[in-house]
Amino acid sequence: MTSLVNKTAVAAAFSRAAAHYDKHAAFQRESGERLMGLLDQASFAQVLDAGCGTGYFSRYWQQRGSCVTALDLSEEMLRTAQGNQAAQRYLQGDIENLPLASESVDLAWSNLAVQWCSDLAGGLRELWRVTRPGGRIAFTTLVAGSLNELHQAWRGVDDASHANTFLPVDAVLDACAPFPLHWQLSPLTLHFTDPLSAMQSLKGIGATHLHHGRENRVLTRSQLQQLALAWPQQSGRYPLTYQLFCGVISRE
Repeated sequence: MTSLVNKTAVAAAFSRAAAHYDKHAAFQRESGERLMGLLDQASFAQVLDAGCGTGYFSRYWQQRGSCVTALDLSEEMLRTAQGNQAAQRYLQGDIENLPLASESVDLAWSNLAVQWCSDLAGGLRELWRVTRPGGRIAFTTLVAGSLNELHQAWRGVDDASHANTFLPVDAVLDACAPFPLHWQLSPLTLHFTDPLSAMQSLKGIGATHLHHGRENRVLTRSQLQQLALAWPQQSGRYPLTYQLFCGVISRE
């Protein structure tokens, strides 16, 4: 399943978020921790962090003794990662066309980045290509059902699409079909004091770029009130739920 993604626009969205990304990245950290749980404390000599962001998990692998290559579409994210001394090597590049030699890493790690691939199967093939036999490809992505509360709230305002939709689980599994895969699916819910805080959390991590194009709008007070009324609440809080897919592919 393919859909054309404007990678320049995606890179620009994450570049805008680079300076304040870590303040809003609790979900990304929890996602990576869940993926770690599937690797059983294994160690890897050469690690690629594909979609490294500010380098949070690049630093983790470096502290574990790995030699880390940090790769991202966003120049500003890479600059921030380099300022954090997160890796030994920094590359600006695309998961679907990795600027790396075949069979050059022991772990291809990608936390919440492959959902920006135009062709998930092609992106996974690239991660497989650069991974040595005996190595692993570990990735997380979002699947259908993510951000349901946000979608529901916007339906109370208008009929336009204001948030991304994601591949169904079956489509992700189809993309992984050629590979030996261990996977799990779990919901992860964050709670906010109001709808604006929830949407600012998405903006803070650069995730406001829509697959069909960036949305440019300033919310009116009336729209915020409508969103608050339509948003399903839990004990006076505004939940935002992600459906998180964690997968580990063993490279044969």
